[in-house]
Amino acid sequence: MIRRAILAVLLFILAFPVFSQIENPVHWKTEWKKLSGNEIELTFTADVDPGWYIYSQYLESDDGPIRTSFHYENGSHFQLVGKCTEEGKRKEGFDEIFNMDVIKFSGKTIFRQRVKVLNPKAAIKGYLEFMTCDNDQCLPPTEVDFNFDVSAAGTAAAAPAQEEKAALPAQAGETPLLQADQKESQPGILEPVKWKASIRQIAGPKYLLTLTASMEPGWTIYSQFTEPNGPLPTEFFFDKSAGYQRVGQVIEEGKKKEAPDPLFGGVMVKKFASSPVVFTQEVEVSDPRAPITGFVSFMTCNDKQCIPVPEMPFRFLPETLEAFTGPDASQAGGNVTAPSQSEEALNTLYGGMPVPDLGNPEGACSEQEVRIQSNTGLGKIFILGFLGGLLALLTPCVFPMIPLTVSFFTKSNTTRKKAITQASLYGFFILLVYLLLSIPFHLMDSINPDILNDISTNIWLNILFFAIFLVFAFSFFGYYELTLPSSWTNRAASAEGVGGLVGIFFMAITLALVSFSCTGPILGSLLAGALTSDGGAWQLTTGMAGFGLALALPFALFAAFPGMMKSLPKSGGWLNTVKVVLGFLELALALKFLSNADLVKHWEILTIEPFLALWLLTFLGLALYLFGVIRFPHDSPGKRPMGQILLGLASLAFTVYLATGFLPDPARGSYRSLKLLSGLAPPVCYSWFNPCDCPQNLSCFKDLQEGMAYAQKMNKPVMLDFTGHACVNCRKMEEHVWPESPVYAQLKDDYVLISLYVDDRRELPEDQRLEVETVTGGVRKLRTVGQKWSHFQTTYFKTNSQPFYVLLSPDGRLLNNPVGYTPDVQEYADFLKCGKDAFSRLAEK
Repeated sequence: MIRRAILAVLLFILAFPVFSQIENPVHWKTEWKKLSGNEIELTFTADVDPGWYIYSQYLESDDGPIRTSFHYENGSHFQLVGKCTEEGKRKEGFDEIFNMDVIKFSGKTIFRQRVKVLNPKAAIKGYLEFMTCDNDQCLPPTEVDFNFDVSAAGTAAAAPAQEEKAALPAQAGETPLLQADQKESQPGILEPVKWKASIRQIAGPKYLLTLTASMEPGWTIYSQFTEPNGPLPTEFFFDKSAGYQRVGQVIEEGKKKEAPDPLFGGVMVKKFASSPVVFTQEVEVSDPRAPITGFVSFMTCNDKQCIPVPEMPFRFLPETLEAFTGPDASQAGGNVTAPSQSEEALNTLYGGMPVPDLGNPEGACSEQEVRIQSNTGLGKIFILGFLGGLLALLTPCVFPMIPLTVSFFTKSNTTRKKAITQASLYGFFILLVYLLLSIPFHLMDSINPDILNDISTNIWLNILFFAIFLVFAFSFFGYYELTLPSSWTNRAASAEGVGGLVGIFFMAITLALVSFSCTGPILGSLLAGALTSDGGAWQLTTGMAGFGLALALPFALFAAFPGMMKSLPKSGGWLNTVKVVLGFLELALALKFLSNADLVKHWEILTIEPFLALWLLTFLGLALYLFGVIRFPHDSPGKRPMGQILLGLASLAFTVYLATGFLPDPARGSYRSLKLLSGLAPPVCYSWFNPCDCPQNLSCFKDLQEGMAYAQKMNKPVMLDFTGHACVNCRKMEEHVWPESPVYAQLKDDYVLISLYVDDRRELPEDQRLEVETVTGGVRKLRTVGQKWSHFQTTYFKTNSQPFYVLLSPDGRLLNNPVGYTPDVQEYADFLKCGKDAFSRLAEK
């Protein structure tokens, strides 16, 4: 546990995840040679790239890096002789990252193990585990399988060296007797979950079957016991056989979390977000020669998409204690299961569509690629944080302190240079204080990368934010004040007398504490935005940096140029007006969080109609306040300045703009979409009076053959929309890209839209439940509509991620390069136009 915590903190310190690209700085080779009699020497050679290290087998404890270790499958055909030796460029000493003495190697490192061979016909198998680090990052522990064919051990000939490919990083549970990995993934096919199988004899006829899942970072699988109406649970199906009987049910072990998941409408899900996840089944075997076969059905998701994975076959052989998964499970023991479908049956399944030539589309007018969104919007959140800091400067808690504090620095120092230095330090410490506030969220994010996402998926948290923002709003209106305990402020103020850097630092802390009643609601907005976004803790840090910088700059700037303070407006009633305006904004944002909860649970309470109505009333109230019609407790009597009147007119104009959201859009069969509310308001199709069946109320088909038949009848090109009910990026495309004029017009008038949901769990008719060969060489049976479309996508287009858009002619010819998530409106419009132009050229031939 300590080691895992250290590694989590290490990843936090490194600041950026190491999983953004696949790195392989260590390359392994294995060979063996005959020594004397029946003894041989196994050699494991690691070629470590410059700047990288691997760690010794013999570290002082397990509280630091993962040591290099060698795990052999049990067997009576060999015995290890002595310890494994290691040689290479050895470096031993104290490591500040792990806070302990370590032994590490760089460059070429050789491990040697002497072995006594008792049965040369049996191979010596197992795996090695190691961890590699450079000065900036550590990669996750990696396992590499090895297999020594020592059948020539009775002669003087040595087996040739063989290169071993490292498997994807995985953390092992118990060391299996025999493990089988899946085949390497095909290009374009996402396979974020790898399975291993093992079998061992417990006692007599009882055996323990083990299936271990290892997920890539950011991906999850779901418990067998997750709630219905959510993700597909992990399920195990055993073929009937007279050779064994199951004893009890499948037992699952791993770090399981239970929380509502917005991908599935807020349904409570039970999921595993870190590796390994171990599933075990005890069986009683009556015929060890009979294989134990079956398959695993599961779904895997990250925070952007879900992939209903093809069934993963498994095969256990009790007689030889061998186990296989994936394609190897079909081929083990010389018993190959052939797909039962004929070419005619597949043609019937997919309407006789020919497999397209992906490398030769009719109109390859662009080199677009399938993409998954990776932008976290840190620049945008920094600017918003900076603007929030500027607003905080204009509140009654902060603005009056600027001249007082700058005056303190300029009068208490004998030289101007010293005054500028101390004021600049004061500004720096203000920035530092707000950055330090985000550290706890990084610790949470490092120990469990999904924790902030899990928090954000909770509908009750969104309701809590709604309530908190209401409290903030009425605090800004002046009905009460939110303050921190006075003891905190007193202690910070008393520490100012220490002097020097420490005293200036506590002055910055005092400012943060006494100004909380004004800055707290703005900081709360930053926190809520970070917890409910993809960027998580780093968005919070970036926002805090912008906020702290905006607060800090005036103190350093005015200390350097005191004459500029003469241009500052005097404190007065306008400061309270700023607070009240912020209160109205907090009120509007509160409705956004209530809308989030409503969308997740599908309560249909805060649909587009009441949401727009409440926002309209809020900004109408703001306009009336700025015109002086409405007053709050701390408002000063007197005339309203011209700036306030202009701001009131702007608020009134925005109110009119909101009212246009109720205008019908006959072309879409719903309301007019308000671009300024994109991402804030519910989708226009989430409506009491004008709900949409297809996105943006477009005409669409949800069956391939029906859609293709209509396209042939109308002589229009087709857009295949591979999507999913739980696909976040699919919704972003449908809500923010499709409604735009250059895109919407083409989808509506120029294409036949066919939306194929790969996670549709409706059962297929019996005549369509075919066994098919997968692109990775295995065999699966199509049982659901979603599996049918998923197999169609992977077989015809060699990818399994969504969204995925394919433009076809009515006879199935590929018009241009397919694309995935494309948030740029013009780029997506050009993609559609390219396909339309290619279809026009085909029609002219």
